[in-house]
Amino acid sequence: MSSESPTDRASRRTRILSNHLTTSDLQVGGNSLQSNICLSYSPPELHEKIEFEVRKMRELLDVHNLRDRDWLFGLMMQSKLFNPQEKGGKVFVMPDFNHTKEQQREMTMKRIEYLLERGVFDGWLTTRGPETEMRKFAFMETLGIFDQSLAIKIGVHFFLWGGAIQFFGTKRHHDKWLRDTETYRIKGCFAMTELGHGSNVRGIETVATYDPKTDEFVITTPCESAQKYWIGGAANHATHTVVFSQLNINGRNQGVHAFIVQLRDFDGNICPNIRIADCGHKIGLNGVDNGRIWFDNVRIPRENLLNSVADVTPDGQYKSAIQDPDQRFAAFLAPLTSGRVTISLSAIYSAQIGLAIAIRYALSRRAFSFVPNEPEVLLLDYPSHQRRLLPLVAKTYAMTCAGNYLKKMYVKRTPESNKTIHVVSSGFKAVLTWHNMRTLQECREACGGQGLKTENQVGHLKGEYDVQSTFEGDNNVLMQQVSKALLGEFIAAKKKNKPFKGLGLEYMNEHWPVIPSQLTSDILRSSNFQITALRLRERDLLNRFAAEMSQHQSNGVNKEYAFALGYQLAEDLGRAFSDRIIFETFLNDEGTVSTGPMKDAVGKLRSLYALTCMEEDAAFLRYGYLSTEKAAAVRAEVAKLCSELRPHALGLVSSFGVPSAFLSPIAFNWIDSNAWSSSSA
Repeated sequence: MSSESPTDRASRRTRILSNHLTTSDLQVGGNSLQSNICLSYSPPELHEKIEFEVRKMRELLDVHNLRDRDWLFGLMMQSKLFNPQEKGGKVFVMPDFNHTKEQQREMTMKRIEYLLERGVFDGWLTTRGPETEMRKFAFMETLGIFDQSLAIKIGVHFFLWGGAIQFFGTKRHHDKWLRDTETYRIKGCFAMTELGHGSNVRGIETVATYDPKTDEFVITTPCESAQKYWIGGAANHATHTVVFSQLNINGRNQGVHAFIVQLRDFDGNICPNIRIADCGHKIGLNGVDNGRIWFDNVRIPRENLLNSVADVTPDGQYKSAIQDPDQRFAAFLAPLTSGRVTISLSAIYSAQIGLAIAIRYALSRRAFSFVPNEPEVLLLDYPSHQRRLLPLVAKTYAMTCAGNYLKKMYVKRTPESNKTIHVVSSGFKAVLTWHNMRTLQECREACGGQGLKTENQVGHLKGEYDVQSTFEGDNNVLMQQVSKALLGEFIAAKKKNKPFKGLGLEYMNEHWPVIPSQLTSDILRSSNFQITALRLRERDLLNRFAAEMSQHQSNGVNKEYAFALGYQLAEDLGRAFSDRIIFETFLNDEGTVSTGPMKDAVGKLRSLYALTCMEEDAAFLRYGYLSTEKAAAVRAEVAKLCSELRPHALGLVSSFGVPSAFLSPIAFNWIDSNAWSSSSA
C-alpha cells in the first residue's frame, strides 16, 4: 500500500465512497443491517413476577399506622402546595428545587400551615402514650419522604423545642408552652450548637448569670465563637428558643442548663438585645431557615429556667436532686435521643426512595446485548448491576427492621432503659446515615446521566441528607461514644466478676464462638453461623479495645487521651455492635413471617445482609475471623444470593410502600417524560 500513487489512492477512496452511497442493502454475515426500531417503555410489572404479597411485606417494614401514612400521602397529593407536576403521563409531587432559598422557606411554612389546619399535629405535645408517639413517628417518616426540609422544620419545632419543654420543663412550663407550640402560635427552635462548639456541648460559651435583685437571668454571648450557629428556624420564623448556656450563680459555674428566650414578637420583629443573621445558602435543606444568634445581656424571668433537673431559688440558691455534675449533664442531653431516632428513621426512608427509583429504572432500561443482533439486556440482568444494588436493598431491609426496634424501645422508655437507648440510637444514627449516603451515591451512578437530573430525586437527596452525618452528633464521635459505653460494661463485669447484662452482651457469658472449618453454602446461609461470626467480631474487638486502653494507661497516658489514641478500634467496635444489633432485629422479624415465598425472600435478604457485613469489613481478615479461602467463599455466596434475589427485585422495592407520586419520572415511563411534548421549553 505504501507504493500506491496519490492518483490511485484517490481513485480507490472514490470507489469506496460510491459503494457506500449507492448500495441499498449491505450484507454482513448474511444479514441485512436495517434501521433500529425506536425504543419503547415497558413497565416492569408486565414482565416481572411478584411471588409474595406486597401488602404483607410492607406490613413487615412499616409495621404501624399504615392507614395514617396513606392518609397523609393522599393529603399531600391533593394540594397544589406540594408542587404536583405531570411527567410521562403520571403526576409527581416534589420539592421546589428551582426556587430560591427564600421561596423554599416560605413554601415550607405554608405547607406546615396546611397540615396544621387538617389536624396532622393534633396531640403531638398535649397527648401522651405510645400510640400517640408511634403515630407521630409515622407522620414524620411520611413527610420526610416528600421533603426533608419540611420534616426537619417540623422536627425542630416539635421534637427539639417541644421535647425540651417536655423533658427539661415542669408543670408550669408544660401549661404555658405546650398547647401554643402544638398550634404553632409559638414557633420554637433549639439553640445548642455554637460557632466554636458542636459535638462538645459541655464546652459551650454562652453564659446565663442570675441576678437576685431582679429575679432574672441575664443571657450573654461573650465572644464571637459563642454565637449560636445552625439554629433551624431562627433566621426567619422562630418566636422562641431554648438556649443552652453555662449557668453562673454567685461567680460559680454550675454547668450547662436550658432557658426559654423570646426571639421575636408575634408580628415577627426581633426582640431587643438580640441579633439574628442567616447562615446562608446550603448544599441542601434550603427550606429550613438556619440562623445565627447573639444575646446582648438579654434578661429573662427566673421561671424561664427549665427546671426538671435543677432550679434556682429567688435568693440565688442552686438546687438539684442530681448531685453528680456528670450525671446532671447527661440528663440535659436527653432530647438529642429523639433527634437521633428520627434521623435514623429518615435515613432509611431516603435509601428506600433511592433504591425504588434505581431498581425500577434498571428493570426498564436496557444496554448492549449478550448475543449479536439480539435485544439489549435489562440493566438489572447484568450480574454487576445486581451486585451494586441488591446488597443495599438487603441492608435497607435489615435497617428498616432495626429502626422499628429503636422506635419501640424509645416509646417504651424507662429511666433504666435510657442508657441503652442512648447507645443504640448513637450507633444506629451513624450506621444508618452512612448507609443512606452510600446508597444514594450508588443509585445515582446506577441511573447514569438521568441520575443527575434533580427531578429524578436521587442526586437531589444526596444534598438534602448529607448533613445527617454530622448534625445531632458527628457520626465518628457517636461511634466512639458507643465504644466507650461498651468498654464501661466490659470493665464493670470484669471488676465485679459478674456476668454481662445489657446492650445485648449476654452472649459474652458463654464460650467463645467458633467459625466452622468448612463454609458450605448451607452453612453460610445459616443464621447460626451468621450470628456467630458477627458476635465473634464484636467480642474480639471489645477485648482488643479494652487491652489497648489498659496498655496506654499503664504507660502513663490519661484515660481520655488513651481513648483518643484508640480511635480505630473504637470505630470498628461501634460498627460491629451496630451490625450485630441490626442483624438480631432482622432475624427476630424474619421469625414472625409464615413459611412461603415471602419467608424465602426475607431469609435470602437476611443472609445477604450478614454476608455483606462480613465481606465489607476488613476486620474479618485483619484479625483472622475468616481465612482468605473463607472470605472468598463469602464473596462467592454474596454474588449467588444477588442472582437469586433478582426475580424478587420489583416486589422488594414495591413493598417499601412509597406511592408512585413520591418517586420520580425515571422510575416509570422515562421515554415519555423526556419527550418533546413533556418539555416545558
